[in-house]
Amino acid sequence: MKKHEWREKTEEGETRLVTATRHAGKWKLRSRLKSEDEWTEAAKIELEDLETLHDIISRKYQRSRVPYEQVLEIEKLMAAAQPGN
Repeated sequence: MKKHEWREKTEEGETRLVTATRHAGKWKLRSRLKSEDEWTEAAKIELEDLETLHDIISRKYQRSRVPYEQVLEIEKLMAAAQPGN
C-alpha cells in the first residue's frame, strides 16, 4: 500500500492534512484539520483533491517512484468527477 500526503491552507487559514492511499486497486482519501484529532474518510474524492493528488503522483512518477498506471487511474477518476459526468 502506498501513501501520499500533503498539507494545504483552507479559506479560513487553517491547515488541512490529507492522506491518499491506494490498496487493492482502490483509492481512499482521509483528511483532518490540524486542530482536530479524528480523521474523516471521504466517501467520494472531490475533483480539487484529485487534481492535487494527480500533481503529486505525476512528480513521483517522473522520479520512478510510482508506476504510470497510477497516473492513468487518477486521470480516469478526474474525468469521472468533472461536472456533468
